[in-house]
Amino acid sequence: MGLTRPLPGEYPEAYAPYIAAAGEGEISASLQSQMGEVAALFAGLSEAQGGFRYAPGKWSLKDLLQHLSDAERIFTYRCLRIGRGDATPLPGFDEETYAVAAKADAHSVADLLADWRAARSASLALFRSLPEAAWDHQGTTNGRAITARCIPFICAGHTAHHLTVIRERYLPALK
Repeated sequence: MGLTRPLPGEYPEAYAPYIAAAGEGEISASLQSQMGEVAALFAGLSEAQGGFRYAPGKWSLKDLLQHLSDAERIFTYRCLRIGRGDATPLPGFDEETYAVAAKADAHSVADLLADWRAARSASLALFRSLPEAAWDHQGTTNGRAITARCIPFICAGHTAHHLTVIRERYLPALK
């Protein structure tokens, strides 16, 4: 893909932490690397551990993995629409409503992990297929302007953010 890091002004300020968390280097390599990182983390969990919540009212690890899949699909759909030049404003989404409706705890860790891998693989395929000019297309999501170039960085940064949360809040309590 060879994308350059998006500049402030290409994305809503709320995405700045995700852009920053995407890391340095080629974004497609970071996205691919995360596939192994997420797999290694979740494949080692028992079903009981997958249902673990570090505090009352917090998502379980299964909920969190389902959230990664849902967000990945939404971000990638936005990239498809914007990258193809569709200027139709796109709505935001309520992650809490999605989490309740998904009922992730009813699924196995293995199934949720396979779903996330499928979502990330589809994202990578789309990102690799977009022509160079598509990355500069601008669209609107949740009432704010964004370029297609930002979205692979948001996907990587969003996943990195949640991996940090898992390592800092979930894993220490599981030991």
